[in-house]
Amino acid sequence: MAEQIANPPPGRAALAVRCRDVVDSEWFGVTVFALVLANAAVLGVETYDGITARWHDSLKLVEHGFLAVFTAEVVLRACAHADRPRDFLRDPWNLFDLAVVTLAYLPVARENATVLRLLRLARVVRAARFLPQLRIIIVAVGKSLPGTLSFLLVGTMLLYVYAMTGWVFFADADPEHYGSIGRAALSLFLLITLDGIGDAVHGGLQISRWSLLYYASYVLIGSFVLVNLLIGVVISSLEEARQLEHERERETPHRTADGDGEPACDLRERIATARRALDELEEGLALVGARSAGPEAATAAAVPPPEPASSGARPAGSPAPT
Repeated sequence: MAEQIANPPPGRAALAVRCRDVVDSEWFGVTVFALVLANAAVLGVETYDGITARWHDSLKLVEHGFLAVFTAEVVLRACAHADRPRDFLRDPWNLFDLAVVTLAYLPVARENATVLRLLRLARVVRAARFLPQLRIIIVAVGKSLPGTLSFLLVGTMLLYVYAMTGWVFFADADPEHYGSIGRAALSLFLLITLDGIGDAVHGGLQISRWSLLYYASYVLIGSFVLVNLLIGVVISSLEEARQLEHERERETPHRTADGDGEPACDLRERIATARRALDELEEGLALVGARSAGPEAATAAAVPPPEPASSGARPAGSPAPT
């Protein structure tokens, strides 16, 4: 059973090799990328009512053509992993492509125009698959989500504390911006971008001079500390995503060198078998050469040399020590 898993059937392995040659070729990636861009252009054209009413049938036919081509692409990528199907499901991009194409065939998506348009729009995101730098950014955004959630929690707490403080001190004098906790939070949220900070400070100084300390501390913590903290989280995730991309690029040549993705243990077994065959061949050549030299040499070549005697043993026939 283990041999069947390690060594796929010859037909499946040959199919995987042929499909892998096509999928890994440069022209295949360029063609699919061009089709993704063309699909995005058609989606943009369909937003014009005049063009849609005039070319409705043609646009619908083009959409079916795009769906057929993308389906063939996913099938071809799956066939490229016929000898190792688990690797196909381990790649998130393969799962995304499979979901986008499969959902388009469901009756719910075919009958609901809004869902179908969203699925067609999701195909545009597939362009990131063929752009390594854009793929790194998308992976970095996904990895930064846990840190971003922590940032949002800290930012919400800060915003709530300052909104309550602003409501306590400025609600009576400036009810338009601090009349309630919601208005105060909205006003402070807009101040994070430093938009209108000058007007807010001047309005606060007319109420109390202590408002300068209020706005200065909020801008310092909210606009500088928290924003730079978010930037640090994103940059850290970007570096991690870049390392993962480099590791992925290094693994690809290794798979090719190991026999198109065959297990390393199978490769080691083949190397050991080849070494044993070479040893047997050397022994046979040595025996043939000894026979051609004479019967005594053949006997000496066939019989292995005796093991060296230990320091305490004495060879037979040697004179005894005096």
